[in-house]
Amino acid sequence: MLVLVAPGQGAQAPGFLTPWLELPGASDRIAAWSDAIGLDLAHYGTKADADEIRDTAVAQPLLVAAGLLSASALGDVVPDAVAGHSVGEITAAVFAGVLDPTAALRLVRTRGLAMAEAAAVTETGMSALLGGDPEVSVAHLEKLGLTAANVNGAGQIVAAGTREQLAALEADKPEGVRKVVALKVAGAFHTHHMAPAVARLEEAAASLAPADPKVRYVSNRDGRTVATGDEVVSRLVGQVANPVRWDLCMETFKELGVTALVEVCPGGTLTGLAKRALPGVTTLALKTPDDLDAARTLLAETGSPAADAAGA
Repeated sequence: MLVLVAPGQGAQAPGFLTPWLELPGASDRIAAWSDAIGLDLAHYGTKADADEIRDTAVAQPLLVAAGLLSASALGDVVPDAVAGHSVGEITAAVFAGVLDPTAALRLVRTRGLAMAEAAAVTETGMSALLGGDPEVSVAHLEKLGLTAANVNGAGQIVAAGTREQLAALEADKPEGVRKVVALKVAGAFHTHHMAPAVARLEEAAASLAPADPKVRYVSNRDGRTVATGDEVVSRLVGQVANPVRWDLCMETFKELGVTALVEVCPGGTLTGLAKRALPGVTTLALKTPDDLDAARTLLAETGSPAADAAGA
């Protein structure tokens, strides 16, 4: 049983799109998406520096575009379930057939702009806590005025709040936490700081015509599968101001009997969590096109068809 997953903000790196644009038809596809949303995805994915792609309004559509491009390079993949972390949920909505790629990119462009505006009100950020007991860590974060914005499982929680609150966390780590790592994001996502973005997204979502998922769509809100397109979109809107429960998504993968997990470009984060939380599940991250052959082999072993990339 295969689950196809898409990473969230912070997974991007300068130039990560460059090798993918060498695939047949990739540049044309990225150019068309760029025109549709008024953002030069090729430039930001190949030439922009780390600070430029840290910008929420840029990072989010860039990540969705990269995820869609890398998945299309696999060919006609039919996963048993799909999920995405944070903004990756929009990528997953395309995998599930809920949204078409252009509609998804227009939605994520609005999402990125709205969240960037909300983040500009107060200087905020996010930091990952490595190790420790989740209950102890969450209580400690609350004491510091921080939010457990991502509960990722495998011993990882991401705290979000003001820069002052995050500095206090660096100086006063929860018991058992080995390290606090600042993330490459520009705001306290999935907290009350993002509430202004919800109204913007509700307005944008009103023009969508979502289809019901063709495969199991696992939601960040509670790890549950969602049966209707309208509910998927409703959750996408509300999720920007609510915590991501990736730990519960992985619990659902376990309950479904998932045996293989493929993470689309820029892969690595979610496969890393799965290796620790889902022992026995084969994982593969699409980082460059060099990973495609191994992915196709894995897909063949799980019974999920993949066409030749040249025909994608």
